[in-house]
Amino acid sequence: QTYAPKLILLDISDISCIRDVAKEILNCYGCVDVLINNASMKVKGAVQSISLELDKKIMDANYFGPITLTKAILPNMISRRTGHIVLINSIQGKIGIPFRAAYAASKHAAVGFFDCLRAEMEEFDISVSTVNPTFICSYHRQPAPGNWEASIWK
Repeated sequence: QTYAPKLILLDISDISCIRDVAKEILNCYGCVDVLINNASMKVKGAVQSISLELDKKIMDANYFGPITLTKAILPNMISRRTGHIVLINSIQGKIGIPFRAAYAASKHAAVGFFDCLRAEMEEFDISVSTVNPTFICSYHRQPAPGNWEASIWK
């Protein structure tokens, strides 16, 4: 069956709204056949210059966001014994490079989670894939002085 597309806005770093968005999607369509986790945030800077607050924001967007959305959709896939979950991650989930500690850490965590999920979902015939592309060109805003949030790559 073909469904008309529906636009649902979601800030993946706002963990508190993800379950409601997943519920809205399931209420609208009844199921999710393929979930592609593709949202990401990155920041470039020396470890000592990146605040713990920003480290947490990067971790929310790149780790807790995708796993929260996945956990919200997963019971529906398990009950139907079908589905495919995809994580679009980064090569930095496998190797770290200087000035990307928070980003690399969040991507390493995501790879670990989805690798474990893959093994657990085998019995339910649910596929879990991780894609780790090399460096890509992303949208970037030049930050105003003192505005760390504007230095985030989205």
